[in-house]
Amino acid sequence: MAETKTLLINQSSIKALVDITDFNDIVHQTFQGLGDGTIINPTKLTLDLGETGGYPHYEGFMNAMPAYIGWQDIAGLKWVGGFLGERKAAGLPYIIGMILLINPHLGTFTAALEGAYITNMRTGAQTANALRYLHKKPTVSIGLYGAGMQASTNIRAIADLFDITELIVWNHKRSTAEAFAEKMQEHVKGAIRIVDDPREASQAEVLITVTPAQTPLIKAEWINKGTLIFPLGSFQEIEDELILKADKIIVDHVEQALHRGALKKLTGEGKLSEKDVFATLGELAIGKKDAGDLSQGITICIPIGTGAMDVAIAGEVYRRALEKGRGYAFDFEV
Repeated sequence: MAETKTLLINQSSIKALVDITDFNDIVHQTFQGLGDGTIINPTKLTLDLGETGGYPHYEGFMNAMPAYIGWQDIAGLKWVGGFLGERKAAGLPYIIGMILLINPHLGTFTAALEGAYITNMRTGAQTANALRYLHKKPTVSIGLYGAGMQASTNIRAIADLFDITELIVWNHKRSTAEAFAEKMQEHVKGAIRIVDDPREASQAEVLITVTPAQTPLIKAEWINKGTLIFPLGSFQEIEDELILKADKIIVDHVEQALHRGALKKLTGEGKLSEKDVFATLGELAIGKKDAGDLSQGITICIPIGTGAMDVAIAGEVYRRALEKGRGYAFDFEV
């Protein structure tokens, strides 16, 4: 008789079973799967619960993100979102999520995992792996816009693969940036500098934006050739002019990246299309394409986030949980 029990795995168990190096390794393997076609990853579907100001007015959203992972032979769905409003007033974290795994042979639900921690950690690992493919040096200087959770996971993941020689932090609230800098010092080999002028942070080799800003923070005129920019926010943190003057645009998922975040507006206006995307991170991960020398141009890289990352990490957590006897087995079909 087929096993029908579902393993429930909470955040504390996930933290005990995988570390930042695991996240980087699994994300790398997942980019390779996206590149060679052994992963199926449909475009995410968004349920707007007032995030953009409309009905219902809950200041939130939820994304449904399914995927099949060939190298693990599992399938799953991440149901994840972010809420301000009442959730923020209750003192709860912005991101909330759950990941459901199934056995693709039988369709049985094998696991249900807390999803916010995996979301935050894999977001950082995506940037770190993109740098693995694009930044050909062991050291890197970073200009960081934002000082929240995903700023933290980006720095932790990058520090696992590179020596950070300088970190320049701009945040709309300086006290938050100062607290962030204190926590990040153990991960940064060089100095951490907090700036009040966002232009100062733009002079680093790599720029990362992780803010909720809905108007551009980074101006095209600030950017030097050789700069690699990661606009990771959900809206638009860089000027349209900067996108249009970029020498290379690299994304994780073409359809998603063109219709969400930094590229959404220009795509809607017909000024940007699939032909303007130089490569996907999956193509770079398997060597199908090479980004070449980026020192004489401006490169924009947008790993907007795929369900495949979450499902793959959840799959490895599930495997280890079974080995180590963690989680709670529950039979939903009784």
